[in-house]
Amino acid sequence: MPASLRPTSADSVSPAPASPAPASPAPSSPRFGPPVRPIPAQAAGQPDVARAAALLADPSRARILKALSDGRALTGAVLASEAGIGAPTASAHLTRLLDAGLVTVRSSGRNRFYRLSGPEVGHALEALALIAPPLPITSLRESRTTSALRRSRTCYDHLAGRLGVALMGTLLDRGLLTGHDGTHRPATAVRDRSSGYGHDHHYRLTPSGRTALHQLGIDLDALPPRRPLVRYCVDWSEQQHHLAGAAGAALTARLLTLRWLRHGTSPRVVHLTASGATGLADWIGLHPPD
Repeated sequence: MPASLRPTSADSVSPAPASPAPASPAPSSPRFGPPVRPIPAQAAGQPDVARAAALLADPSRARILKALSDGRALTGAVLASEAGIGAPTASAHLTRLLDAGLVTVRSSGRNRFYRLSGPEVGHALEALALIAPPLPITSLRESRTTSALRRSRTCYDHLAGRLGVALMGTLLDRGLLTGHDGTHRPATAVRDRSSGYGHDHHYRLTPSGRTALHQLGIDLDALPPRRPLVRYCVDWSEQQHHLAGAAGAALTARLLTLRWLRHGTSPRVVHLTASGATGLADWIGLHPPD
């Protein structure tokens, strides 16, 4: 019986001996209805594809994410300029992307620097590029940017495009990398798709490959242990494999440090410099297709 309905001492003829309070009505009693079992914290439903798609459906947010797809951290002002919108509008879009976990932010002085929350976001954009209708090219600048992206670009933090595919092909030809021939074959692929991380093959550095990276100034032992050393992506424009993973990211960062590569004015575009062409030829005999 609930405490509020128990008789008090004034209502009783004589005090009743103390006894344990009656148990609460069972959850299955008519008063409480059928038992309600809590959903375990680790349980999760299907991916909310609609919500993710809605975030990418806005052209300005899509341009912001594409601007961040080379792995660099950019300020809100730069992203507003890339998206062709005002600072307040860019701030509102960035807030939505932050809330959804697609970007992260850090403060440095008066500036806030935004970057993608991880390579998965960049791969999602790459995959969408396969089914998205092409934007009309209305200027010489847009034509040059499109050509530059296909020639050499970053796929989040590693090299892609024709140069990225040529780099991986040379590593394989020289016996520095092994595991497959670098060719994507859609007809026989099991889990590999036309963009994003590959899963069907297992590439690995050979002892000669480890030596070659060490000679270039890359300390493999210092790379993040939680990230796979060697992975590959199926390049969306070339439909071949390019090098990803910790080794791919470290190699791209080293090429930028050596100024063998330089960032272009458009997001994700990188250019091979004259010293880079000479350096890659001397290092592993790579002669870029362009």
